[in-house]
Amino acid sequence: MALRTEREAAAGVLLVTLDRPAKLNAIDLETAGELTALWQELRYDESVRAVVLTGAGTRAFCTGIDRGVTVPQPPSPYTVDDPLLRVGPKANDLWKPVVAAVEGMACGGAFYLLGEAEFVVASREATFFDPHTTYGMVSAYEAIAMAQRMPFGEVARMSLMGTAERLSAGRAYEIGLVSEVTEPGGAVAAALRSATVIARYPTEAVQGTVRAVWSAKEAARTQAMSRAPALIALGNLPPERQAELFEGRGGSGEPQVR
Repeated sequence: MALRTEREAAAGVLLVTLDRPAKLNAIDLETAGELTALWQELRYDESVRAVVLTGAGTRAFCTGIDRGVTVPQPPSPYTVDDPLLRVGPKANDLWKPVVAAVEGMACGGAFYLLGEAEFVVASREATFFDPHTTYGMVSAYEAIAMAQRMPFGEVARMSLMGTAERLSAGRAYEIGLVSEVTEPGGAVAAALRSATVIARYPTEAVQGTVRAVWSAKEAARTQAMSRAPALIALGNLPPERQAELFEGRGGSGEPQVR
């Protein structure tokens, strides 16, 4: 199993952990399937009223799709098969509140998950970045997801700078991506405290509020997402060229953190 779940039974909170620390909690096809199945299952589980989502270990929350995954693509610039499109709660019609707890790196495909959480709690050592452009790939779904919760200029900068720059937890808090910054190792505990408070409130009121908040940006998000497949198909380098760039690490030196 690539996921680990722990129930706070009395509190009505479920802690969900991406449990692939050796792979920096990257998502392979098994993990993607488990996430989809879990979110769908939770729609029917009345004992769970709030969820905390995190990654195992302290090095990474999630680093996106596992580089070892091969996903065949249809020969059309208008269609992209993306295994991460169904890994988030909202993509599976789950409207229970989800709080993300970030320790270490959150990058690339991690934004499919962060983009569908109600809010994000992060350790002060957490960093956020999007490596797509460095490796000759279009950041489409990731950038769209972050555009729902970050200022335009910050999304553009993070998406375009690739691996050359990382957004610190402090800066993420200043721009509204992160709602609380904790000491190292404290993100999960802080997220659980918030989730426990929310889970005490009447379920109908909480889920209605979640749906109302998301409806404020739903139309723009849906329209933007519909354009993503063609942008990715037309803008991505061939897989073999992406692999060359990845092996070369896309440049030298340590990334700047701001």
